[in-house]
Amino acid sequence: MSKQEIVERILSDAREEAKTTILAAENKAAALKAEAFARSERVKRETEEEAKAYSLSVHEKKAAEARLESAKIALREKRKVLDGVYGEALEKLIALEKEDMLRLSERLLTAYAEEGDELVFAENFKYAEEVSVLPVALERKLSVSRDGKKPKNGFFLIGKRADKDLSFDALLQSDRESNEAALAAKIF
Repeated sequence: MSKQEIVERILSDAREEAKTTILAAENKAAALKAEAFARSERVKRETEEEAKAYSLSVHEKKAAEARLESAKIALREKRKVLDGVYGEALEKLIALEKEDMLRLSERLLTAYAEEGDELVFAENFKYAEEVSVLPVALERKLSVSRDGKKPKNGFFLIGKRADKDLSFDALLQSDRESNEAALAAKIF
């Protein structure tokens, strides 16, 4: 073998080895590229799923907040209606005709007055004199007091054991606490 042939053989072997190395490198690069692409696709899919889940979560939270706010507004408006109903009832109680006011006062005194209690009438109570001489007032020896705190409407009973607020505000508040749910169910 001549020198030239040896050089040719070495070059040929080097070319073959270079081709094999390049082919291996290209295959490895293709595998790495495929793996990177698969990983990027997986990350992309996971990111899209996370974004979708986050979007759904935000949407659900906003929808819940909107429902809650709507319920608050509806409740506020229902309260306004009920306040109006009880406000109108207060106006009607204050404006009762004499006979109706005396009947109501007699029922209240019969139910709540104890012997020797003092009646304290509101400044605007039109029938204080007539109520103070009702049979139940005379029977239970009720007196009229002009001293102390006066109610805005109706009257108080000041007793030895307990005081009783029989103002129209108190009566309506008591009624509201007892009947508001049933009244709201009828109205709404």
